[in-house]
Amino acid sequence: MTVTYTARVANARFCGFSKLLLAWKGSIYKVLYKEFLAFFAMYTAISITYRFLLYDDQKRYFEKLAIYCNHYASLIPMSFVLGFYVTLVVNRWWSQYTSIPLPDRLMCVLSGGLQGSDERGRLLRRTMMRYASLSALLILRSVSTAVFKRFPTMDHVVEAGFMSREERKKFEGLHSPYNKYWIPCELNGFRGKCSMLFHYDMISVPLVYTQVVTLAVYSFFLVCLIGRQFLDPSQGYPGHDLDLYVPIFTLLQFFFYAGWLKVAEQLINPFGEDDDDFETNWLIDRNFQVSMMAVDEMYGDLPMMERDRYWNDSNPRPPYTAATLFVLRKPSFQGSTFDMAIPKEEMHFQPLEDIAENLEESGGRHPNMDLFNRLLSVAPSPSGFMGGALRRTSAQLQRLRHSPSIDQCTSDDEDDDGSGKIGKGGSLPSGLGQETQSTVCSFWEEKSTRTPLLEVQFAAAQDRREGSPAVFKEVRRAEEKSDEEWQIREEGEIAESTREETQTPVSLLPSSSQSSREMSTQSAAAIPFTSHHPSAFVFHPAAHSSLEHCSSQPAINQNTAPPAIPKPPSGGNKMSFLTVPSYNEPSRFRSVSMGSEFTGS
Repeated sequence: MTVTYTARVANARFCGFSKLLLAWKGSIYKVLYKEFLAFFAMYTAISITYRFLLYDDQKRYFEKLAIYCNHYASLIPMSFVLGFYVTLVVNRWWSQYTSIPLPDRLMCVLSGGLQGSDERGRLLRRTMMRYASLSALLILRSVSTAVFKRFPTMDHVVEAGFMSREERKKFEGLHSPYNKYWIPCELNGFRGKCSMLFHYDMISVPLVYTQVVTLAVYSFFLVCLIGRQFLDPSQGYPGHDLDLYVPIFTLLQFFFYAGWLKVAEQLINPFGEDDDDFETNWLIDRNFQVSMMAVDEMYGDLPMMERDRYWNDSNPRPPYTAATLFVLRKPSFQGSTFDMAIPKEEMHFQPLEDIAENLEESGGRHPNMDLFNRLLSVAPSPSGFMGGALRRTSAQLQRLRHSPSIDQCTSDDEDDDGSGKIGKGGSLPSGLGQETQSTVCSFWEEKSTRTPLLEVQFAAAQDRREGSPAVFKEVRRAEEKSDEEWQIREEGEIAESTREETQTPVSLLPSSSQSSREMSTQSAAAIPFTSHHPSAFVFHPAAHSSLEHCSSQPAINQNTAPPAIPKPPSGGNKMSFLTVPSYNEPSRFRSVSMGSEFTGS
């Protein structure tokens, strides 16, 4: 029977396992003592031969061989392959035990499902459980040597009462080259476990894995028979200054590693007759007796219902013996935070109004804005005409933000140091770099006509490629003209900023010739920008649009797909590069971005 020592180690105490080391049945001593004695005998024989039977030149050669074997013995991966092998075998061993079919669940189902105290009901319940026990017997007879020795033929199965003679005729009348353990039982769950036992018996651990582990262990200790010999200390070999005659640590190493291999040999097939193998015959007897009693003798044999001892007790508590009275002195567990101490000033509830205001303030500001401001504050300030022109644009947009007809307008900073500021509209501050600076404005569409919103024109492609000086002169004249126009606009718009709230604001971008009404008397033909490349492009804003919102984040209509950008024509001195048509959505925002270069695109 399986060696059980669970009760002996129920409590961990000093030297609690010392008593287990003296047990013989199921111990490592019983399994390994023959191999251990054989190894020690071979070591002793080689040691005697080296000390007393070899000549001096032969001893020198043996000593070199021993040093060589001891040096290269560590290259054998014994612990690695052996550890994985034992882990695999132990997991397989427990899975086989859980696959043994047990009748407990089935007998409860039959006892509650097949009603009837007459002979027919009793016959149905007993026959079903006998068929289940017969299936378990047939599969265990196929995989367990102990069960096969008990029931070597089908005559023994019939004589034991698991199968009648008529049932045997039908069983043997079904001709099949495969195991027919599944015939008596038609229940899927019970039959599935029988099938798993059959497959565990058929599909073993791959033979190559077992061979590798066995060869690794035995070859290692065969090499140790020579490599772990004590050599003559007078020869002065490193590590051989002491001669103990008995290799104590080599014997311990053999005991541990070879014992580990024996554990795998014991558990790889738990249906044998070893001390720790499964008691299959005991399982057959127990399952058959319990299942028949549950569906027959216990069926309908219920005690009379009566009031329990604690009928009128609202706090029932079973009694304790003197050995377990200490349990009452222990306080009941209330939770891991039950004894946590919190300061009194942190226990007061806060007004809901303050909590709501804090939530609004934290929700209105992006959590990464502080980091973004610090990154922008260290960026270099823009230089040249581009920085001056766009700083004037930013200053104009900053003043227009206070205009009555504009909700929110943010612009780039006016400071030369390039420090970043974030407005409520979420605009990006200046100082992103010396080569790129942009101002993004959103326009409110007033009409539903399909008019172009933005048209970008480039100079002749041939002039740009050749780098003609005429192009640079044209750009310089446009820059000077733009400086004068911006000065005029600043003077006029400062005076208009004090008008009534219903007055229409001055548009920074002049309307095209197709507009039905003029937004400003000033007209800017182009806003030139400098670039590292010899190219200049001109922006013309679309008609029927008034300045409504300025932000660095473009407004996106998620319900309408963006229109495709038409390909610019190849002929002519000037070509239209981009045209964004408007749509019949009066509440849609449009976004226009003006920059000196398209860097990183």
